[in-house]
Amino acid sequence: MSNTSDNTTHFGFETVREEEKAGRVQGVFNSVASKYDIMNDVMSVGIHRVWKDAMMDWLAPRSGQRLLDVAGGTGDISFRFLKRAGHGHSTVLDLTRPMLEEGRKRAEAEQMADSLDWVTGDAMKLPFKDNTFDVYTISFGIRNVTRPQEALNEAYRVLRPGGRLMVLEFSQLPNDGLQKLYDLYSFNVIPRMGQLIANDYDSYQYLVESIRNFPDQETFLGMVKQAGFENAKYRNLSMGIACLHSGWKI
Repeated sequence: MSNTSDNTTHFGFETVREEEKAGRVQGVFNSVASKYDIMNDVMSVGIHRVWKDAMMDWLAPRSGQRLLDVAGGTGDISFRFLKRAGHGHSTVLDLTRPMLEEGRKRAEAEQMADSLDWVTGDAMKLPFKDNTFDVYTISFGIRNVTRPQEALNEAYRVLRPGGRLMVLEFSQLPNDGLQKLYDLYSFNVIPRMGQLIANDYDSYQYLVESIRNFPDQETFLGMVKQAGFENAKYRNLSMGIACLHSGWKI
């Protein structure tokens, strides 16, 4: 009797078996880890920094809070959170060890070492007890999860009552003409940048395809509510190129 599942999912525009996806995603991020932060700047013309600051503005970190930063990779969100909070703790969780290693090398990681943990783990099966964290963030990571609904359910489980979920992800533009222009840029420019900067065309082709496959704002809002979150809302950033979803465990 086979232990493999017949369920399929998307890996970019490919259809793959669910049990294959995590390994394929790990392969992508193993490949791009050392150039990931540079590529984020190039791909978004630096705007990803503005989006992450907008995330912190809405989140309004408070002193003493415990953050779980899932798919936290190189630590961008955790560093911002800890600086804003003044005093707190962040656990950075990522499926890909090389991404965590890149995060540990950053100067901020040394300055904040006492306030940071780095954990290799799966968003769909978090290695933490119920009701552990005050805040859960996932930034440009949930579209790479095999079953995003399970990741949201896990977020709800590990948050304390009164805890906050915030998801930053690429999304869809509300105007078809603008979306077509954005797609032209994404599919024609970003993989070539990946080739030029990271010597890796295929990984960036996957990243672009994964953005187009991700649910739109309203569909994802429904998934946040399905996980049990109350007062769930979203805010478009840069006309919907990216989007922030927020919810509370009440």
